[in-house]
Amino acid sequence: MISAGIVGGTGYTGVELLRLLASHPEVRVDCMTSRGAEGTAVADLFPSLRERIDLIFSGMDVDHLSRCDVVFFATPHGVALEMAGALLAADTRVIDLSADFRLPDTALLARWYGLTPPDEAVFKQAVYGLPEVNRKALRCARLVANPGCYPTAIQLGFLPLLEQGLIDPARLIASAASGASGAGRGAKIETLHCEVAENFHAYGATGHRHLPEIQIHLERVSRQRVGLTFVPHLAPMNRGIHATLFGFLREGISEAELNALYAARYVDEPFVQVLPLGQHPATASVRAANTCQLAIFRPQEGDTVVVLAVIDNLVKGAAGQAIQNMNLMFDLPETMGLEALPVTP
Repeated sequence: MISAGIVGGTGYTGVELLRLLASHPEVRVDCMTSRGAEGTAVADLFPSLRERIDLIFSGMDVDHLSRCDVVFFATPHGVALEMAGALLAADTRVIDLSADFRLPDTALLARWYGLTPPDEAVFKQAVYGLPEVNRKALRCARLVANPGCYPTAIQLGFLPLLEQGLIDPARLIASAASGASGAGRGAKIETLHCEVAENFHAYGATGHRHLPEIQIHLERVSRQRVGLTFVPHLAPMNRGIHATLFGFLREGISEAELNALYAARYVDEPFVQVLPLGQHPATASVRAANTCQLAIFRPQEGDTVVVLAVIDNLVKGAAGQAIQNMNLMFDLPETMGLEALPVTP
């Protein structure tokens, strides 16, 4: 049985980790930390976990966490950066759901997040946790950088086209919308019910901090410079991401051939579904599941290809993908603990 700890257990991502791990047959959650809820029973804060998680939130004790086989960080940026080294030294594996290790360049980390790694050797150990690209490396990883939610949907949408050199990598466009849970559980005016309900708006149009993560990892696939225009939006829903992606074709290829290309690329991927021709994915179709649904279109048979990608930002975009990575790290079936079907409605 794998002993797991979660740092930052009171946020949406932390409780999603708990929900999923509570049903994992090979994992026992032994430690949950929270600065604000220390001494509080998990079930008192989250009644949905009553009689499934019998834990009390504890303080940030590295010695206690180091007795776990794996520690998940569901924390604000900067926390894992400071603590990962001590845990790795104690032979505890680390999966970080923040952005601390997603960028391979420390200068970019400083520019976009204002962070500097205390130990660059630890920083360089991180493996980027997109299984559909890095599965082999993840099986040997000790420190995993779990991808962001927008980057997960956008990368899975563009990958087959870039791998085959079918689109111009210098002219990519991503317009993506997320539910309010993507902003975290902390109280903010912009995510109050009255601000989100009956409303839809863009933000970060001049440069969202997920942009360099997406560009860098797409460049590793395309082996060319990637030029990406990325505009995120806040949608009036609790959870989910819908990404509409645009690429410019370098050669003539039919919509049916494009769909077949995607189907072949993801045929062995347990958590990526390519929809039949003409169908449009919806966020409700993947709610609470570790699934990405994709659909491919070539409007008016022109030179533009449109890819639609949907995920649950808290599952495939965060906690579910983290558990998928954990399964790979511990040589477990990749789908273990993640077999639940989406919730409808």
